[in-house]
Amino acid sequence: MAANVPASASALRNLVIALAAIALTVAVFFGLRAQAATPSLASLAQTATPYELAQTNGKPTLLEFYADWCTACQAMAPAMADLRHTYGDQVNFVMLNIDNDKWLPEMLEYRVDGIPHFVYFDPSHTPVATAIGEQPRPILADNLDALIAAAPLPHAQALGRTSDITTDPLSRRAIIDDPRAHGSQVVQ
Repeated sequence: MAANVPASASALRNLVIALAAIALTVAVFFGLRAQAATPSLASLAQTATPYELAQTNGKPTLLEFYADWCTACQAMAPAMADLRHTYGDQVNFVMLNIDNDKWLPEMLEYRVDGIPHFVYFDPSHTPVATAIGEQPRPILADNLDALIAAAPLPHAQALGRTSDITTDPLSRRAIIDDPRAHGSQVVQ
């Protein structure tokens, strides 16, 4: 059957197959290269500003509580790497792994009950806002711009005063039973 195909058609077919193989090889090469360039949580954590340094170096800070198994944290890794590249000279990027018991006091202090959990600090290391859950890059960038400018964060609510807890459990019953007292939200 191959004898019936003219030499020019056979050569054309071989050329098309060779070009397709080259195109496929190039696509696979660049696809694997792009995957390798995606930052991992482990690499971001290794290069993060140490928590202790961020408390004293006079720069605003974005603290992220995360875990390696957290799919939302993994999904945000490229955006966090990009933000760190853009703002890293002006803002501390701190990452604390909730699976490390060392950070339990901080988890309790900042009431970490979902991850990713972000805490924004001013240069004097006073917390000014928190956010829980996956955050779009533009929201984080707007908040970082405001944090650097010492302005109110545009994507957070104002911090309100808190009440002291009374020792009388009956006087707290209305607060405890109030369904509006539950849930996660951005709080400043």
